[in-house]
Amino acid sequence: MADSELAPLRNLAAVMVRLEKSRGTETMEQIFRTSERLREPGLEGVRRSFALWVLRVLLPSRIRGVRFPEYLDLEEIQRMLAESGYSWSDQWMQEGMEKERQETLSKTRAILLRDLERRFGPLPESVRRRVDSIASIAELTEFTFRAGAASSLGELATIP
Repeated sequence: MADSELAPLRNLAAVMVRLEKSRGTETMEQIFRTSERLREPGLEGVRRSFALWVLRVLLPSRIRGVRFPEYLDLEEIQRMLAESGYSWSDQWMQEGMEKERQETLSKTRAILLRDLERRFGPLPESVRRRVDSIASIAELTEFTFRAGAASSLGELATIP
């Protein structure tokens, strides 16, 4: 569901989903500010449980390496988010880019090994290990160019 569909709903499940989908502390703080349901009388236990979920589950999953207080009420959490400027969108972007880089390396290694096998037949384990040990796109690109120029398996095995 889109946030525009969730925002008018006056239940805690909608608030939790909106918080889970949020992409930064500013959005999260705004969700707290506009969630009147959390302030209704008689819901003190629900507010306490909700605050614990935010402190022990939601925030640690978004902002790694930060130790949050054992307990804060929702107003204190809202203030903390507003004042701290925690941002996890940059962290998510970095993690996504690293995952994509690793996937690209893995796929490119597999393609290179397949192409080398087509050219030279079964590859020695030393060549496979060498290709699998390549840790950067630049190094893999260089190895690929040199492997393309190799005229035999012996030459391939000597590529640094």
